[in-house]
Amino acid sequence: MTARVPGSKSITNRALLLAAAATGTTRLRAPLVSDDTLAFRTALTGLGVRITETGDAWEVTGTGRGPVSADAADDAPVWCADAGTAARFLPPFAATGKGRFVFDGTDQLRARPLRPLADALTALGAEVSTGPGGALPLTVTADGLTGGDITLDSSFSSQYLTGLLLSAPLMSAPLTVRARSLVSRPYIDMTLALMRHFGALTEEHGDGAITVHPGGYTAADLTIEPDASTASYFFAAAAVTGRRVTVPGLGTGSSQGDLGFVEVLRRTGAEVEVTASATTVTGRPDGRLTGGFEVDMGNISDTFMTLAAVAPLADGPVTVTGIGHARLKESDRIGAVARNLRALGIHTEEGPERITVHPGVPRPAEIACHRDHRIAMAFSVLGLRTGGITLDDPACVAKTFPGFHDELRRLFPGAATPQGI
Repeated sequence: MTARVPGSKSITNRALLLAAAATGTTRLRAPLVSDDTLAFRTALTGLGVRITETGDAWEVTGTGRGPVSADAADDAPVWCADAGTAARFLPPFAATGKGRFVFDGTDQLRARPLRPLADALTALGAEVSTGPGGALPLTVTADGLTGGDITLDSSFSSQYLTGLLLSAPLMSAPLTVRARSLVSRPYIDMTLALMRHFGALTEEHGDGAITVHPGGYTAADLTIEPDASTASYFFAAAAVTGRRVTVPGLGTGSSQGDLGFVEVLRRTGAEVEVTASATTVTGRPDGRLTGGFEVDMGNISDTFMTLAAVAPLADGPVTVTGIGHARLKESDRIGAVARNLRALGIHTEEGPERITVHPGVPRPAEIACHRDHRIAMAFSVLGLRTGGITLDDPACVAKTFPGFHDELRRLFPGAATPQGI
């Protein structure tokens, strides 16, 4: 079976900003169309970037510089909705421009920390103020950034570092960043690869520091590959149903670290094949999973919930470590997953940066999604093997894949699916 997985959110939003900052017009083919990417696109248009749709592509006419507010005396509001990438990537972009920009979002987004990014922008010369607790609303009074040499706390999220790197070529001098306690390093590798695609000059030093030189970006067309995080649900579904699922366009050349999730599935006994053009996972005929192992998923933390949700079907305990920063995402993901598993009658233990799930037979229960798309998707996969699972907010999947439930039903028509969808 071939899964129809939409484009990568991470690549789409990074490419949108790069195209907006570039000189010329960029065509982004097969971008993800979801709540988060549309919020990001709308925020960019509010900053003066022209984006049009042509068939299955978005054409972005770049400004070649940071945004300039229409009236420097008035605040320019930028609504980020629920999109964490908008709140982390767009303030540095605004800081390279001129004017006063006020970033805000939903209550859920206001709960996510921004202090390390605000401190970094202040150190680089911007005037920045934040809401309570160093979060949104965030106001940037901008008159360009000169670059420099800073140390950035990256223990909460790699998105702070990504935001600074993406806008560094628009600064007047080189920017060197030393990321302290960096999590999710593969996302930084993705960011740097995309920046180079648009013409940026970057250097990586032996001590982990990264230097980006000024010079701006040049428009460069890009085809967005399927989202590896979203693909994890269909790969896991193949493992627990004993079926075979292929995702074309997601292969050995992928820039997404979350494709590494298939190697975790290999440890559960699934058969995995990754070629240049596609990735295929085949489950055992009886859908049996091998447990009794521990795995550090710090670099692919967006997929730990996929593993944890199906871990009750394994023949031994499964422990995931290195995921402490997942407590600061759309929800406290470790706590939310643990509580949902316990509601299903599954013995689950958690620590500050880990979770252990023991084998068990899930009982019927309603899953509390916490408006978190990844919780809804992960437990939908468990629902393929367990009757009586319901989601309290099935529509929250629209954040990254509005058609998720329809695609799951198409691929697995004879299996159970969460009720009420």
